[in-house]
Amino acid sequence: MVTGYGAVDGRDVFVFSHDASVFGGSLGEVFAEKVCKVMDLAVRAGRPCIGINDSGGARIQEGVVSLAGYADIFYRNVQSSGVVPQLSVVAGPCTGGAVYSPAITDFIFMVEHLGYMFITGPEVIRVTTGEKVGFDELGGAEVHNIRSGVAHFLHDSEPAAFAAVRRLLSYLPGSNREGPPVASTDDPVDRRDPVLQSLIPANPHQPYDMKAAILPVVDRGSFMEVQEHYAQNLVVGFARLGGEVIGIVGNQPRILAGALDINASVKGARFVRFCDAFNIPLVTFVDVPGFLPGTAQEYNGIIRHGAKLLYAFAEATVPKLTVITRKAYGGAYDVMSSKHIGADFNYAWPSAEIAVMGPQAAVNIIFKREIGAARDPAKKTDQLVTEYKEKFANPYVAAERGFVDDVIEPQETRPTLIRSLQLLRAKQVERPRRRHGNIPL
Repeated sequence: MVTGYGAVDGRDVFVFSHDASVFGGSLGEVFAEKVCKVMDLAVRAGRPCIGINDSGGARIQEGVVSLAGYADIFYRNVQSSGVVPQLSVVAGPCTGGAVYSPAITDFIFMVEHLGYMFITGPEVIRVTTGEKVGFDELGGAEVHNIRSGVAHFLHDSEPAAFAAVRRLLSYLPGSNREGPPVASTDDPVDRRDPVLQSLIPANPHQPYDMKAAILPVVDRGSFMEVQEHYAQNLVVGFARLGGEVIGIVGNQPRILAGALDINASVKGARFVRFCDAFNIPLVTFVDVPGFLPGTAQEYNGIIRHGAKLLYAFAEATVPKLTVITRKAYGGAYDVMSSKHIGADFNYAWPSAEIAVMGPQAAVNIIFKREIGAARDPAKKTDQLVTEYKEKFANPYVAAERGFVDDVIEPQETRPTLIRSLQLLRAKQVERPRRRHGNIPL
């Protein structure tokens, strides 16, 4: 176990790294003491803590002492959570207890065909269940970045992983006692990108790339996506607006029409809570037709998991800005940082549709009898859909109620958001005294 401290872009960090050439990197009593010492120092100094992981788990020869050492580390992971950023690089096989510490940290970087995470290895699985599985299929970097959602970043080499760690640190404060670092930018604050004006397709069922809305708005080259390969119907990541760090959450119409499912809800909730813990303002881009329907979602608890995202947005006290680009239907409208759960400024593009459900479905329910009695049901339906769109499928009804603060031209999004962030710089929120809330885990 190698421990120490250094600087990344002139900012102090604490680091510990397993040395797999000694006892396979397995954890023993003194190993744990060194990790605990550096973690304690990171909290006292208010600086990020980075772990480079390559461990065979608890050292069998030391028995319960090694298990106690892991528990000491886990306890510090929990106590440090939301106090200092904790980053983990999985650069080798990590088994047993060696995977739980990274799992509690904020972000996990994995190196393809080099880093592995699993509770029990392939040989133990073969003996106990008869299942034959390889290292990559069981706990490789692709598995945890694409299927399980355990990891956040996927890299093809260690240098690429370390470069990504350095870049991520540039967005993060040293601790929850300070704000994220501000960077100078030559990207004009009042830049208006005309490409946004034609981004939304005329056909409401046609997809587009939400990243094509995000990238022209944020400072050029500043967007760093998190969990790019997992739950791709929701985009999350860090960027800058006028040099100031923001966290971005956006529905992705290209995947599942941007609907929220279990994985996307959990992904978004954890990201929102991280940003709130470390004073990073949230900007939400909304194009959501609702929660994904189906028995698989219901049986696996979409109600409980969807509530996590709702809880996270409602709980967050950092500045919250929302831009509705197109659809905002049903309960998903409420969940995606609506005015009703505490967003500070909510804006809509003229293409926004804010309603309980889509026009076609709404008309089929509301006017079921009229359509059934009509001579030409199809023609009657088309007429009612047109009327419904004129009345509800626009942002102005919500704006009249104050649920949307302004309807803006898409190219005005960047200057509008930057001005709003400036207004919210000193935002303060008083919360009822409590030990902690009970998020629906």
